[in-house]
Amino acid sequence: MKNPAGRKVFREFLRCEYSEENMLFWLACEELKKEGNPDLIEEKARFIYEDYISILSPKEVSLDSRVREIVNNNMKSPTQHTFDEAQLQIYTLMHRDSYPRFVNSALYKQIAQLNNNSESGSDTGLEQRSSSHAKLPNQ
Repeated sequence: MKNPAGRKVFREFLRCEYSEENMLFWLACEELKKEGNPDLIEEKARFIYEDYISILSPKEVSLDSRVREIVNNNMKSPTQHTFDEAQLQIYTLMHRDSYPRFVNSALYKQIAQLNNNSESGSDTGLEQRSSSHAKLPNQ
């Protein structure tokens, strides 16, 4: 998740699996954490809530009732950390569910093969985007 090229490939995989909203939510939470302006924090938090938490959203992420309640309480006074519990739950879901499927996918194997070819002499710069960089970091 830390490597932009790896994130891009994983996001494409999620898009094909109709679960791209998990990555988009995770990225939106990361952006919120960088915000320092209280007015913008509230605005971004409401946007994230409406886009990914609201049961009316077509991009709603799957959260358990405990985490959903925490987020609802946090939304009374949003901060950069309003979605921390939800973000962790979605990260864990991607790490345990989507990522193992990604590693076994044709897309991943194709990228790994390209990386192996580039390492064996024809340096096309693909090792910069190697499969090892696509891995989600262990927590």
